[in-house]
Amino acid sequence: MLGESCRWLKVGMELYYAAGNALVAELQRRGYKIFLDLKLHDIPNTVAGGVRSASQAGAGLMTIHASGGGAMMRAAVEAVKAPTRLLAVTVLTSMDAEELRGVGVSATPQEQVLRLARLAWSSGIRGMVCSAEEVALLRQELGPEAFLVVPGIRPAGSDAGDQRRIATPRDAIAAGASMLVVGRPITKAPDPAQAAREILAEIAQAVA
Repeated sequence: MLGESCRWLKVGMELYYAAGNALVAELQRRGYKIFLDLKLHDIPNTVAGGVRSASQAGAGLMTIHASGGGAMMRAAVEAVKAPTRLLAVTVLTSMDAEELRGVGVSATPQEQVLRLARLAWSSGIRGMVCSAEEVALLRQELGPEAFLVVPGIRPAGSDAGDQRRIATPRDAIAAGASMLVVGRPITKAPDPAQAAREILAEIAQAVA
């Protein structure tokens, strides 16, 4: 479906729960790098076990929730197996200030992202997931070493769906993103490979 247009594939919870590490291994055998987006969030011991098991397949990236706390993140750092790299999810791009207030967080999304990113950094994690609205702030705060992954990417004119904090590929790269996560604009497109190529072209223009 995507042909040679993509080198990285994201395997999310729905697909991973259905097929597990065998799928990750098969996709890697076909030459893809895997972003394992599990967003693990539980007590430290349970998350450590999940990270240990899931990283056995050798995915390049794996997500855990920074809101699980410092002890949980430190346990995950100790459990992860190379070459898998952990990413700490800060605030989901489907959440805005109103959604945060609904779960008892009075901070703005930007304030909460910065708080959780600092906690993740102090816990030994050097990769963060944030929206494009916070990526420039985290780049300034954490410096060039930080690997900043930005979901909620919507090319101009695309349907936002259930996402609240979105950006175009060009804007996210210009703000300092290291990697973009693009889902439905590709998977729901009439021609996914062509949609991916157009997004890659926009990214190339942004970094030129």
